Amino acid sequence: MNSRELLDNIPYKLISGELPERIEYITMDSRDAVPGSLFVCIKGYTVDGHDFAGQATESGATLILSEKPISVEGPAVLIVEDTVRALGQLASKYYDYPSKDMQMIGVTGTNGKTSVAGMIHAMLMELGRKSALTGTIGFNLNGEMHPSANTTSDALTTQHMIAQAKKAGCSHMTMEVSSHGLVLGRLAGVEFNTAIFTNLTHDHLDFHGTMEEYGHAKGLLFAQLGQDLSEKKRAVLNADDPWSEQLAKMTSHPIYTYGVEKEAQFKADNIFMDQSGTSFRLVCPDGEFSVSMKLLGHFNVSNALAAITALYAEGFNLKDILTALTSIDPVEGRMQKVAMEAPVTVFIDYAHTPDAIEKALAAVADFKRNKIIFLVGTGGNRDKTKRPTMARKASAADYVVLTTDDPRDESYDSILKDLEKGMTHPNYACIGDREEAVKHAIQQSEPGDIVILAGKGHEDYQIIGATKIPHSDKEIAKQEALKKYS
Repeated sequence: MNSRELLDNIPYKLISGELPERIEYITMDSRDAVPGSLFVCIKGYTVDGHDFAGQATESGATLILSEKPISVEGPAVLIVEDTVRALGQLASKYYDYPSKDMQMIGVTGTNGKTSVAGMIHAMLMELGRKSALTGTIGFNLNGEMHPSANTTSDALTTQHMIAQAKKAGCSHMTMEVSSHGLVLGRLAGVEFNTAIFTNLTHDHLDFHGTMEEYGHAKGLLFAQLGQDLSEKKRAVLNADDPWSEQLAKMTSHPIYTYGVEKEAQFKADNIFMDQSGTSFRLVCPDGEFSVSMKLLGHFNVSNALAAITALYAEGFNLKDILTALTSIDPVEGRMQKVAMEAPVTVFIDYAHTPDAIEKALAAVADFKRNKIIFLVGTGGNRDKTKRPTMARKASAADYVVLTTDDPRDESYDSILKDLEKGMTHPNYACIGDREEAVKHAIQQSEPGDIVILAGKGHEDYQIIGATKIPHSDKEIAKQEALKKYS
C-alpha cells in the first residue's frame, strides 16, 4: 500500500528520514518484520517495542512508528502521541475497513460472552450462513479453529481476522468484546451492527478500579455504534441487569431487551432442566413459543435469549432461529459435561467470578441426587478482592476444593489464603497444584455425585511463572475417574 495514503489520517509530531514509497506489511512484533514492513512500537506490560526497533530494522523494516525518538539506521521514523491508537487507524485502513462489508455482532459483559457469541455463531451456521467468531476460545472461521491470545485481540490482529472472514465470504462475524479491549483501543475501526450486553458483576477491578469505571468501559461498545441513524444498528440489553439502564443512555440506536426476571421484549418463563438440557417458554413480539436446547442452566436461558434477540433484531425468522437453537451443542468448556464411563457426573466450566460460580452451582441444583463437589481456582497477580467472595459462593457446594488458576508469579499459599477467608463451612481442601486438586476432587466423589471443575473450562494450559504448562481439567478428570471407578 502507498505509504503516504496509509499515513494520511495519522497526526504525527515528527518524522525523520525519507518515507518509503510503499508499505508491504504492518507488524508490532520485530520477529515478524520483513523487507518493506512498518514496525509499530507498542509499550506493553512486560516488554517495550521501542527496544526492538533495531531488530525490526535488521529484518527489513523501512518505517518505524514510535512514541519517542529512536536511533536506527535506514528506516524512516514517525513519532506519534499514541502508537496504540495509531495502530488501530493504520490497521483498519491497511485492510480496507473490512468490517463494513459484514454484519458485525459484538458481545460484552462479565459472564456469558463466550457462550452467547458461540451460540450466535453456531446458530448462524445452522441457518446456512458463513460465519466467523473471535473470543476466548480462539478464531473460528466457518467451523475451522485458529488460536488467539486474548479475549479481544490487538487492533492489528483483529483487523486481520476480519479481513480473513471477509475473504472467506462470511456474512456475519461475532466478537467477544472485553472491557480491556475497549479501553485499550483494540476495537478501533470495527463497525459493529449489533451490540449485546450480558451482565456486569465483580471482576477486573485490579484494572478498572471501581465497578462504575468497569461499567462505563462496557458502555464504550454501545457508544461506538455511532450517531448515523440511517445505518441499521441495534443494542441488545439484559433487562435483568440494572446496568442496562445506563447502557441504554449511551446509544441512539434501537434497543431490544431480553430477560427472565424482569419484563422484557423477549422473556423466558416455565423453565425446566434435567441433565439432557433445558426447556422454557418464550414470550416475545411474535407470540409464545416452546423452546428446547441442549444447554444447561438458568444462566444459559439468559444467554439463549440474548442470542435469539440478536438474531431476531438482525432480521432472521424467529421459528428458524429457534430450530437452530435446538440443534446446537454446548459451547466448549461452558458447563460442558465430560463424557466418561463413571457413576459420577463431571462438568467443566470457565466460571472465575463470584456470579459465574453461583450460576454454575444453580445449574445443577435441580437434579442433585447426592453431593456436589466444586473445585474453584483463581489466577495469580490479578484481582484479589474477589477471591473470598468466590469461595463464599462455592461454599454452597457440599465439598469444595480450593486451588489455583494460572498462578503466574504468585505463591500457592497467597492465593489459597485469600480464597479460604470466604469459606462458610469446614468441608474443603486447599491444594495449590491444580492437577492434584482435580485428582482430589474426583477421588472425593462417590456414585451419584456431581463434580464441577471451575475456572479453566476449555483451556489446555496453566500459566506458571511466565510459562504455559500443558494442563486439561477434562483429561485429568477422565483419567482419575477411570482409575477410581474401573
